[in-house]
Amino acid sequence: MVNDKKEILPASLVEGKILILRGRKVILGVHLALLYEVQTRELMQAVKRNRCRFPRDFMFELTREEIRRISQIVTSLKYAKTAFAFTEEGVAMLSSVLRSERAIHVNIAIMRAFVKLREILATNNELAKRLDDLEKRYDSQFRVVFDAILQLMSVTEKPKRQIGFTVKERAAQYQTKRKR
Repeated sequence: MVNDKKEILPASLVEGKILILRGRKVILGVHLALLYEVQTRELMQAVKRNRCRFPRDFMFELTREEIRRISQIVTSLKYAKTAFAFTEEGVAMLSSVLRSERAIHVNIAIMRAFVKLREILATNNELAKRLDDLEKRYDSQFRVVFDAILQLMSVTEKPKRQIGFTVKERAAQYQTKRKR
C-alpha cells in the first residue's frame, strides 16, 4: 500500500506546468517527461507505439506559432522542431502506457492538480454569479464598487513590448544595369 502522506511530487510543481492552449488545460510533453523522469524521446516513443490510445482531444501537436509563443515561458522549447500537449484525459491515458512506480505517483499528483484547478475555476465562477446577483439587488450607488471588484477579478493581458528596433525610413531603390 502506498503512503499518501509522502508526496513524490509537490503539488505546486505540477500546478505550475498546467497551461491553457486552444481553450484546454494541458501539460506539455516536455514537462511530462521531466515529471516522469524520462527523456522526452522515450515518452513520445511510448505514445507512438500506442497511438490509437491518444486521439486529438487527448493529445495534439503544437503549431510553430504556438511553440514560439510558449518558448518565451518554456525555454526548453525554443529550438524544438515539434512539441506535443496532453489534455487531462491524455495524461490519464499515459498511466496505461507508462507502467513504472514513478509514473503511478506522478499521474496521481497530476490528476489532483487538474481537480484543484477545476475547483478554483468553479469558485471564481460562483463568485462572479454572486456579484451579479448583488449588483441586480442594489442601486447605482454601489456601481463603482461592483465595477472595481469586477475589474480586479478580470485577467487582462499586458501588451507585449517589442524587442529590437524598427526602421522608420523608406528602403532605398537601387537600379542595376544589365550587360547585353
